[in-house]
Amino acid sequence: MFYASRFLRFDDNPMQGPDVLLLQEKLVKKGYQISTSGIYDKLTEKAVISFQQASGLRVDGIVCPKTWNLLGLENDNPITTEDTLVTRPSILINLDKRRLTFTRDGSSTTYPVAVGKPSTPSPIGNWVIVQKSVDPGGPFGVRWMRLSVPWGGYGIHGTNNPASIGRAVSHGCIRMYNKDVIKIYDLTPIGTPVNIIGHHYTGKILKEGDSGEDVKQLQRDLKKLGYYNSSIDGFFGPKTRQAVMAFQADQGLAVDGIVGPYTYFALLKAMDIATKNYEP
Repeated sequence: MFYASRFLRFDDNPMQGPDVLLLQEKLVKKGYQISTSGIYDKLTEKAVISFQQASGLRVDGIVCPKTWNLLGLENDNPITTEDTLVTRPSILINLDKRRLTFTRDGSSTTYPVAVGKPSTPSPIGNWVIVQKSVDPGGPFGVRWMRLSVPWGGYGIHGTNNPASIGRAVSHGCIRMYNKDVIKIYDLTPIGTPVNIIGHHYTGKILKEGDSGEDVKQLQRDLKKLGYYNSSIDGFFGPKTRQAVMAFQADQGLAVDGIVGPYTYFALLKAMDIATKNYEP
């Protein structure tokens, strides 16, 4: 499974937020003359397309993990010698329990969170807080703290959808109730370590002859995208294989009728665009 924070792109309803601002700041550092408004406008799309062309990437103006990687997120290192003298808190996120534990001065408090859904899991590993902002708004709620993940704009943030807390529904970000993220925000300096643990569903390789709920979801997605016109029966038969092959051909993938990591990722990206999914 490929990790993927939300796919930044131009749309009639402009995408905006701290991840868009980060993208623009990285592009400006690369020499592109665009505003750092935090809104994905046409000039930002033009700069992304130019960067993708120069980098040998698929040119579509959509920001995926490969684009993030080449923009150099791994170079973000906020920790200085002075910082190491500061006693930092620590954050532990358990994806299985959907809980965030904030520890400071030997005292711990646990909060419920929303985590990444199976198709866009939260990134397991050891990270640090590298950026903070107040009142990012919209689906980011009242606070944003970016993680040092090199392949996307992942963060711990508030939400405008409190009903999502406690569920696996995000694009990989960690959502908190606004009242909870406010409590820890001022106590969390840049450089605070964040450990994300747990398991996530990786998706099994699907091929002709398979059956089950995974195949049903594949058929639903392919139907939504206009490639599959038969019944949603959960059986990977010749019609499903033909639909997969047509989709792979349009995406420039190996046309083998087998749904592996690259096809899963392309489907995820296509579905986000088709359903106008802007959620972090």
